[in-house]
Amino acid sequence: MWSEFKAFVMRGNVLDMAVGIIIGVAFGKVVSSLVNDVLMPPIGKLLGNVDFSNFFVALSTQHFATVADAKRAGVATIAYGTFINTVIEFLIVAFAVFLLVKWVQRLMPKKAAAPAAPTTKDCGFCKMSIPLSATRCPHCTSQLSAA
Repeated sequence: MWSEFKAFVMRGNVLDMAVGIIIGVAFGKVVSSLVNDVLMPPIGKLLGNVDFSNFFVALSTQHFATVADAKRAGVATIAYGTFINTVIEFLIVAFAVFLLVKWVQRLMPKKAAAPAAPTTKDCGFCKMSIPLSATRCPHCTSQLSAA
């Protein structure tokens, strides 16, 4: 059983998948930092010093200044600002993956189209091109063998 597991893990596609997942997680962290630390602060500044991560609705009658304050008080919240940040992160990751796939497709060699199946054959007597299903040559009227 151990040798089967070892053979499974050591297959190329399993290792490739593991590397892809690790790089994907790291890329996700980079994009998350890009959104939260680089993109959203200037957007918030342009919109009048707005911090999207603190857009929330507290599901209580009390008022809280930040999501963290509400969570510390044990109040349920709908943190739609965090959701906005997450949607922006997703769009950036999806666009980056789209660009990566387009780039890889350009690098891959184009597959040659399979040659079309022949629809004609040459008459054995006059050498003219005739349909495959013909039993008599329309040019020289020779009887053809059914093949």
